[in-house]
Amino acid sequence: MKPNLQFIHATLAILLLSCQPQAIKAEVRLPGFFGDHMVMQRDIELRIWGWCDAGEEVSVTLNGQKASTKGSAEGTWKITLPAMQANSKPLTLQVKGDNVININDVLIGEVWLCSGQSNMEWTVSASTNHEAEIAAADFPMIRHVKIARRPSAIPLDDVSASWTVCSPTVVGTYTAAGYFMAKKLHQELGVPIGLINSSWGGTRVEPWTPPSGFKEVPALLEIYDSVLGRTPGADRYQSELSTFIKANEAWNLKAKIALNAMQPIKPSPAFPDQLKPFQSHQDPTMLYNGMIHALVGYPIRGAIWYQGESNHTEGMLYFEKKKALINGWRSLWGQGKFPFYYVQIAPFQYGSEDGTILAKFWEAQAAVQQLPNTGMVVINDIATLNDIHPPNKQDVGKRLALLALKNDYGMRDLVANSPEVESIELADKELLLKFKNTGGGLKTRDGKTPTHFEVIGPGTRTFVPATASVNGDTVTLSADGVTAPVAFRFGWDKLAEPNLTGGTGLPVGTCRGGNEPDFLSLISIEEDYQLVYELDLSNLQNKITYSINRSGDVSKFDRIGYLLELESETAGTQKLFVSMDAFTDDVTKIAIPQFSADAFFQQPVNGLESYSTVASLNRKGINGNIEFWSGNYATQNTANVPGAASEIYDFGDSISEPLNGYGSMQVHDTVGKQTLFAINHWGAGDGADIGIGNSSGAHRDWTFSSNAGSYSGKTLKVYVRSPQKTKTD
Repeated sequence: MKPNLQFIHATLAILLLSCQPQAIKAEVRLPGFFGDHMVMQRDIELRIWGWCDAGEEVSVTLNGQKASTKGSAEGTWKITLPAMQANSKPLTLQVKGDNVININDVLIGEVWLCSGQSNMEWTVSASTNHEAEIAAADFPMIRHVKIARRPSAIPLDDVSASWTVCSPTVVGTYTAAGYFMAKKLHQELGVPIGLINSSWGGTRVEPWTPPSGFKEVPALLEIYDSVLGRTPGADRYQSELSTFIKANEAWNLKAKIALNAMQPIKPSPAFPDQLKPFQSHQDPTMLYNGMIHALVGYPIRGAIWYQGESNHTEGMLYFEKKKALINGWRSLWGQGKFPFYYVQIAPFQYGSEDGTILAKFWEAQAAVQQLPNTGMVVINDIATLNDIHPPNKQDVGKRLALLALKNDYGMRDLVANSPEVESIELADKELLLKFKNTGGGLKTRDGKTPTHFEVIGPGTRTFVPATASVNGDTVTLSADGVTAPVAFRFGWDKLAEPNLTGGTGLPVGTCRGGNEPDFLSLISIEEDYQLVYELDLSNLQNKITYSINRSGDVSKFDRIGYLLELESETAGTQKLFVSMDAFTDDVTKIAIPQFSADAFFQQPVNGLESYSTVASLNRKGINGNIEFWSGNYATQNTANVPGAASEIYDFGDSISEPLNGYGSMQVHDTVGKQTLFAINHWGAGDGADIGIGNSSGAHRDWTFSSNAGSYSGKTLKVYVRSPQKTKTD
């Protein structure tokens, strides 16, 4: 059979044509989150943008408005349409270039960005009464789009996501806090509501923050420098990478010489850590880059934020980080100081962590309201202490909606903020707290006396529970034994669920005020004692060198005191001053019992008094004992200390060889089976054992805890009292 030459020639012609260079035209396109059912912001110029060929004619039409432009040399385009009023009638957004895009069922209404960690990502289907809420969710004018979890080391210009129309079929997947806010706004305003849900459970605030946010906050310049050092094109990055390349080139030359000479060579220079791109979604800017940047410029009314659990140990540093986030977003969005409303995290157990750490974080969250056009929702009345995700998101959403209705939608008569202390006054033996935003007067939600108030004053040495009474906008505080209270605190514990509310039911948040006295002034150390030794415990080693050593100035003394001050993320600030009748007349044996001091004490001590910021350690006239030595020790209670155990290290251990070994400096409340403080194994430096109170580990006296490095601050001071300084009552 002869081949079909005509067919072969035609085929070859087609193949040859297909191999020729062709001018490929890019279709005009929009960002991936522009799509059917979207909501666009009313009363604000509408910014619409995308990609196309350079010079391509692009036009946009919406609701009778039309505008045109040409593609830039970089292949991008942007168009601004005039502001439009709310419109619940489905519209078509048409974008026309060499191709045509029609986006259908577009509504004009209110758009809110919803961001944060798991409590914002928390869905309607996981919330209280979810079955009924889902069944009733027939609100076609509420729309929702969820941005996929996507970290990125560089800003991404596009993100794909689909809008859905609120119905029982899909509402279960919506952000619950956002949905219940949207539901309230829609019912009150009667306009479409669009929710852009860009949230990720367990995330910190830093990854959501743009570089420009860090740059403007002096306290965060270290983070900014770290980001800048990883940014291609930045001067620092370019300089350090250039230096590395030169070092590598020099090494390559040496390597070639060594290769030819069959000689060894040192390893090549390591790539600098400071140039390595961020990898984790928890690293700074990673979620801004991947989940926020592509949205920037899309007109919104404002943002709501529910996050903080992952930063809750940071105290006022969180305030600085929120400034960076809020101001960074606002500057990039180009809509001025748009509303930013957020939720104060709920009381929660947080393991064995000191309860005041969360209280200080709540204080930092409340401080964010100093920024313009912000507002905070308090939820200490709807917590679940053993669940970090309170399922009652209905009240969360409603309270967020109240802030928006009052501040952004003209309902000025609404009470939207929780009551806050406005002034403090001392009257007789009482503190008078005047509140604002009370909604017609204060009350308690259970009709009982207000709870969780404490006061402090001369003679109390620490905060003590206060009796509180309500009269209109005022709370009166008093406490037995406090003749002149100077400061108060309220709800100052991680498990605090106080009952005080405003007249509308909005709860009062954790707060404190007054002139809180310094711990040292409360216990009059400087009046009664003289300082002999001071040591920064960061400098622990086998041979101790004190920053202050006045032992040569001391002659006689009748009491000895130890002040230990510790600072850590898990326990916060802890201070303890414990004093006792002198157990030796040799001042060289009262400090850390190094082997050179020949100080070995395991004995009862008299007149023991303990004062501490840890309330449970405040005690007077107790039986105590000390274990001071430089050697090793065992658990056996060979000294027969009453109540001590022979199975664990506690207040009844036995000295063992070598005598220049592990080392123990411990003071105990014998009857209470309570370690007051311990400094062990000082030769290990950051691996030493240090603690106030009983350890939560296997051994009460902190033996083998190796935790010294976990404290950001740690100081020991040793005092003595001269006999002539004895006070007479």
